[in-house]
Amino acid sequence: MTLDIAIVLIILGVSLVLFISEVIRMDLVALLVLGALALTGLVDADQAFAGFSNGAVITVWAMFILSEGLTRTGIADIIGRQVMKLGGTREFTMIIVIMVTGAVLSAFMNNIGVAALMLPVVVDVARRTRIPASRLLMPLAYSTLLGGLMTLIGTPPNLLISESLTRFGLESFELFDFTPLGGAVMAIGVIFVALFGRMLLPKAVAKHGRQVSQRSLRTQYKLHERTFMMRVPTNSVLVGKTLAESRIGSSTGLIILALVRQGRSEPLPSRQTVLRGGDGILVQGRVDQFRELRRWSDLVIEREAPVLKSMVAAKVSYAEVTIADTSPFVGELVRHAAFRSRFNVWVVGLRRRNQYRLTNLAYVPLRKGERVLVQGEHEAITQLEKFSDFAEVEVLKGERLQQRYQTDNRMFVVRLPKASDLVGSTLRKSRLADVFDFRVVAIFRDGELSVMPRGDEELAGGDLLLIEGQPSDLDVLRGLQEFEIETSVPANLGAFESERLTLMDATLDPRSTLAGRTVGELNFRERYGIELAGIWREGETVGTELADERLQIGDALLLLGPRDRLQLLSSDSDFLILTPLGQKPPDTRRAPLAALIMLTVVVSVMMGKAPISIAAVIGASIMVLTGCLNMEQAYRSIDWRAIFLIAGMLPLGTAMAETGAATYLADQVMTLLGDAGPWPVIMGLYVLTAMATMIIPTAALVVLMAPIVLSAMSDMGLEPQTAMMAIAMAASASFTSPISHPANILVMGPGGYRFIDYLKVGVPLTIVVFITVMVLLPILWPLQAVQ
Repeated sequence: MTLDIAIVLIILGVSLVLFISEVIRMDLVALLVLGALALTGLVDADQAFAGFSNGAVITVWAMFILSEGLTRTGIADIIGRQVMKLGGTREFTMIIVIMVTGAVLSAFMNNIGVAALMLPVVVDVARRTRIPASRLLMPLAYSTLLGGLMTLIGTPPNLLISESLTRFGLESFELFDFTPLGGAVMAIGVIFVALFGRMLLPKAVAKHGRQVSQRSLRTQYKLHERTFMMRVPTNSVLVGKTLAESRIGSSTGLIILALVRQGRSEPLPSRQTVLRGGDGILVQGRVDQFRELRRWSDLVIEREAPVLKSMVAAKVSYAEVTIADTSPFVGELVRHAAFRSRFNVWVVGLRRRNQYRLTNLAYVPLRKGERVLVQGEHEAITQLEKFSDFAEVEVLKGERLQQRYQTDNRMFVVRLPKASDLVGSTLRKSRLADVFDFRVVAIFRDGELSVMPRGDEELAGGDLLLIEGQPSDLDVLRGLQEFEIETSVPANLGAFESERLTLMDATLDPRSTLAGRTVGELNFRERYGIELAGIWREGETVGTELADERLQIGDALLLLGPRDRLQLLSSDSDFLILTPLGQKPPDTRRAPLAALIMLTVVVSVMMGKAPISIAAVIGASIMVLTGCLNMEQAYRSIDWRAIFLIAGMLPLGTAMAETGAATYLADQVMTLLGDAGPWPVIMGLYVLTAMATMIIPTAALVVLMAPIVLSAMSDMGLEPQTAMMAIAMAASASFTSPISHPANILVMGPGGYRFIDYLKVGVPLTIVVFITVMVLLPILWPLQAVQ
């Protein structure tokens, strides 16, 4: 083994570990691989960036645009809905129709786009036919994968396999070279799922197969169990305050469904609605969490406590830190930046464009160059300069501190009565810091002062607490204490059935920008005028603490709001709507034109008039030029993560071939299987590829496997097309886990699937596909010796 081979194998090994662990997102891993290869001299600059001009990469992004054009003009929707009418109401027939439709569309469109397009259609069919959606959605996802096997443009691995042959001066695959084998695999896969695979799919409607009527949605997410009424007393201190000022929703994590006043109900009232005595507030959430917060109203303000304040001032300091441009905190919410656990300080204020913010900090995203006021013990403050997260640290004292942040006005002392229900409770259980921006700076107990207490600190009767915040907010807590709770909600309120307040089921689009962001950060009420009432993930509802939940692709979301607001989401590219609310059908006037453009691309490639990359780019350009979609929609349709992943990993394939690393790995395969003959070698490479799809992105996997396969076939003196066809089939047949392919993840939440459901159906299907390929490959692609 040479040094170059060793370096390539190290880079390969590290990249695989990063792909599997997901510590770094996969497209960034690919770019790091590109950089490492260039820096070590294994590839030159032209080779390092050749992936971005590679024909396969160009074809992939052009096909994204062509697929979006077909979707935007409604042609795919027309085909899908018309074909669905042939399915009748029998589950067996419906599965065959869904899978054949999805497969045929995926042969010419991006398979993720087909899955996203067909998902609402299939859910609607499930609702009308009373077939549990869990019996139909996994077959839909698998059909898009099977359909991608049938043509060169059906899936990126096919394009990459063909491009690898071209790069090494070998005869590449034509557009329909995949069709005989891929079509047979698709047909047998569909029959297997319809006859046997469906028996392994979950059947329980309540637990897995999600229906979409208003009543079933309420039951699915257990809303009735968490709905109750709060009554505002006539003499409450909150009378005259707005809902925003009362902090009823933010303080308790409750969703305000309706305001009931004088027999009339106002669904989802504005935050500026003023409370009156006798008002009823219908809320959804945990009543025990509300009661937990109310206990803090026992605190008694000590009007004068100068000695305690001066004692604390001798131990606590403030500093204004500037967030460095390269800090990982950039883009993080204040609450997730975890300043307390990392630096032992609290964030107590922000300075942005000479504007000072001291309240509601939890869900504010940090920006580079932003100045943040932190509070901590003297030693912790002096240590801040050692951290590269901060470009500048300025300790603030005296008049400068008071002038900027008015900290003296925000310090007050409270006493905890000895008979309080809070005795024995910990600070962590309260939501004071999140909601009221109350921070317990110090606790004075039995003559001893404890500064900056931890969340697990237990409270004792008679404690004096030095709190930083607005003393007036204690009145809000006392107002919450006065509320009367009615856990039995009158049925005639009908908030959920109201025409003005409707439930809707949705999921994130595979290309959604909301994935990875928290519910609290997104603030659905302010952004969309609706509420997120629940999340369904991996076969069960997510807990009621939704604010800290990060949305994931595959989550099913229960949205609550006025019908007109919910209908607007049908045109929002971040969501796929699963509940029909009378959305406008797509404009199909340009559907024939889009179909003609796609047909012209296919025919021009078949007739050899243009390479597939040129034909696809011209077709995509004409799609935009003729108004089938606009340029912004075209850019958004491209999965840039996949493009950068492929372009970044292609230089690794080049380095493996040129340094001899591919030959070295192929020799190891030949040592194990070479004596058994070529077919066992091909089988071994197929199985290795199929297993690797569970943990490695398929595009990256094909780039890595191609040079190994080419080297192994060269050692045996055989043309590589047969083995390369086998690898293409193995890489695209990603059935065994939800993370194997985005189409699998997409249906996970709406179908109510768990990880094990993919194993139960996917493993047998993978075995069936393997047997089919191994039986037909010698017939359709017999081995040939190198001439």
